This record gives sequence, structure tokens and C-alpha cells, in this order.
Amino acid sequence: MRKWIMPGLLTVCCLFAVMLMFYSLRKGETPSVPHEQAPSATASGEAAPAVGAEAATAVYKSNCLSCHGDQLQGAMGPALTKVGSTLSEDDIRKQITNGGGGMPAFKGTLTDEQVNAVASWLAAKK
Repeated sequence: MRKWIMPGLLTVCCLFAVMLMFYSLRKGETPSVPHEQAPSATASGEAAPAVGAEAATAVYKSNCLSCHGDQLQGAMGPALTKVGSTLSEDDIRKQITNGGGGMPAFKGTLTDEQVNAVASWLAAKK
């Protein structure tokens, strides 16, 4: 019986998030997930900087906070305070994109830029 508690809670949390998204779409609002614009060239012809920590934090707050906590301390999901010391940026990117181990996949929910920003931000947490 106990082995079903965490997956059950995760399912309820995900269903709640999906219901909120559909509710906001029914009202004609857009979901709170910020979509970043592609980097544009500056006047000197150089590419503008990629999505930064501020955008990564916004994506985290909109999509990850409910399971991983407001201070990365973990809740339903594992703590991420030092995730960069155990997982590479590429591993974190794959986990966000494909999910697994109780985590939902965010492929199709987040843009590549958003996934890359969050993965880079979390990889620096050592």
C-alpha cells in the first residue's frame, strides 16, 4: 500500500496542474509559462545572450516549484540544491525533457530554450 503513496500524490499534482492550465485556457488566458524569444543579433552583429538565470527561475517557479520546493529543498520530488554535483547539464536536460522516476516529461510543454536555461541554472547548483 505504501509504495503507491508517492506515485498517487504525483498523479494528483499533475492532474491539478493540467486542470489549472485548461481552466486558464477556457477563460481565454495564456498559461503562466513564459516563452522566450529566440536570440537576436545585436547592432555589432553578435548574437544576443541566451536565456539567463532570471528566466530559468521564472520557468522553475511556474513548472517545478510544486514538487521540488521554493528553495530547491525537495518536497514530492527530490531536493535540487546540489543537483549539479551529481548530474551533468546534459543529464539534467534529458531528465526535464523525458521525465522518469516519477517526474513528468516537459517535452512539448517547455521550449528548448527554457529547458536549456533551467538545465544550465541547475547544473551550477553544486
